[in-house]
Amino acid sequence: MNARRALRAAPALGLLLLAGCGIRPTEVPTDFGGAPSRVPCSLSQPELSTQGARGVPVQAFLLCGQSLVTVDRTVRVPEGTADARRRVIVAQGLLDQLAAPPSASEKAAGYTTHVPGGLTVTGPHPHDPEDTLRLSTAPADLNSYALAQIVCTLSDSAAAEGDGSVVLGGPGDTRPRHYECTEDVRSHPATTKPPSTEVPTG
Repeated sequence: MNARRALRAAPALGLLLLAGCGIRPTEVPTDFGGAPSRVPCSLSQPELSTQGARGVPVQAFLLCGQSLVTVDRTVRVPEGTADARRRVIVAQGLLDQLAAPPSASEKAAGYTTHVPGGLTVTGPHPHDPEDTLRLSTAPADLNSYALAQIVCTLSDSAAAEGDGSVVLGGPGDTRPRHYECTEDVRSHPATTKPPSTEVPTG
């Protein structure tokens, strides 16, 4: 009889011990999953390749956490290059930087890019404004992320007038448009297109 009473008391004793340890008994399995991931969107130190590279220091806009963030880059420009040619060289260098995969440390920090490889740029057509940049792919054919990256990067560089805007066109005869990089574009590139207006040609 004593043995039977001890067996019947064992479950109750187990519950008391659990309660005494501050653990509430439950018959429902619990799985809280892994810890929430955190994307820092910041690098612990400057890229060594950027530090040691020679050229014109520039900034390019990559994506991180659904927003645009800047990274330091360099673009090589031959000395004595005329301003018109210099603008195109800088623009092409920036497009190449945007299309290149982020470095290992940038990937670890959550950086990505949507700019396609092989994108090229030329200067204005005969009747375009002199600061026009013509892309090999029409701006309207780029996805919202890529267009935001390109507009914000070029408008903030020596490839444009430095007023937060850039004049872009495609490879055809369509009129170029005046694009702006706004705070909303930088914060929400997926849903906010760079504001643009058609530029009259000569």
